[in-house]
Amino acid sequence: QVQLVESGGGLVQPGGSLRLSCAASGRWFSLDVMRWYRQAPGKERELVAAISRVGTTSYVDSVKGRVTISRDNAKNTVYLQMNSLKPEDTAVYYCNADLRRQVGGVLERYWGQGTQVAVSS
Repeated sequence: QVQLVESGGGLVQPGGSLRLSCAASGRWFSLDVMRWYRQAPGKERELVAAISRVGTTSYVDSVKGRVTISRDNAKNTVYLQMNSLKPEDTAVYYCNADLRRQVGGVLERYWGQGTQVAVSS
């Protein structure tokens, strides 16, 4: 059973910072791309950032320069460092990961349960 568990959400004032973590556990052959999504009330879920196993990153335009995605492959963990937070960053943040359970196996995608981020004064 593969699980992704997010942590680090909370309430922060505008301009503040948060660091989200997502730890993957279970058994697999390879853990590939890991991503952070977010979903604000009444809006569709959107991709915030992604990182490949070798560290190649991409970001949605609205967070570029304020957010950094990173991963620790030894800990099977992906992080999202968010700085200069704005009220519009308020959302539930979800991580997901693509993995193969065995050599030559199909690529499977797993999701975490989400962690709430609220930016308000």
